[in-house]
Amino acid sequence: MFQNMKDDYHEFLEIHFFNPSVYEKASAAWPIRLGANQAKPGYHIGPRVTPYYYLIMVLEGEGTFIQNGVIYPLQPGDLFCLFPQVTHEYYTSEASALHKMFFAFDGKQALSLLERTGLSPARPHRSKGVREETVHVMEEWFQSCYNEQKDYSDLERLTFLLRVFATLTVPRSVTPDVIREPSWVQKGKEYLEIHYAGGITIKSVADYVGVERTHFTKIFHKTYGISPMKYMQQLRMNEAESLLIHSSYKLGEIAQSVGYPDLFSFSKAFKNYAGISPARYRQQAEQGCVHSD
Repeated sequence: MFQNMKDDYHEFLEIHFFNPSVYEKASAAWPIRLGANQAKPGYHIGPRVTPYYYLIMVLEGEGTFIQNGVIYPLQPGDLFCLFPQVTHEYYTSEASALHKMFFAFDGKQALSLLERTGLSPARPHRSKGVREETVHVMEEWFQSCYNEQKDYSDLERLTFLLRVFATLTVPRSVTPDVIREPSWVQKGKEYLEIHYAGGITIKSVADYVGVERTHFTKIFHKTYGISPMKYMQQLRMNEAESLLIHSSYKLGEIAQSVGYPDLFSFSKAFKNYAGISPARYRQQAEQGCVHSD
């Protein structure tokens, strides 16, 4: 199935990096990378966090997955998800090495897609969740990456992403233990996604949905695995990165476009988030050193 496995430190790894288009980033969710690996003895990832969602499928072998302090044994056919900014850890069994395939993705409706598979920040693992049909679609996705003569479009990437999720979808009645978010916290999340660039505060969001700020923050974090403040920062920084790469706006204009009152506060927040200044980020993007994901 995999044609480009390369020997890495503690695994054999194949990975394809995508450069999401402006159209993809306007979609509900979009793929960022596609990969597969065969673990070597001692393979151990984490504890660490990721900036994206990773949906991981166990093909063979056994191991252990830990997220939010909960331990999940991994078996062939299992499905598990890494959530942005949530500490996770996973490692192989020495007796039966893990063989996995995965893709990373992002988007405002990423959580909604995952809920259709029975996964949530409170339930990041599903035993025997990978179907034979899922594997076949993933194989097609890899094959499309190998065809160098084919114009691999953003529409095709989005199609594969949605086809994979379609094979994994389960009726809500099958997963009654998945935490259903209260309507007000979903309403608050949507408010953040619409108005994050408008200089709003978490208190104003809590006031909008009619609950106390501390309670809103607690339930939001419990439901989505990330605080509302960090979520709003992610929304702002994702938009800032896109504008730095795809627009000619001045830095001060970008600062105001994503909800910061001045260039100083925007530059400080961006550097804390990305590790480099927005000016340097744009320079690296122009030199082709930045993946717009």
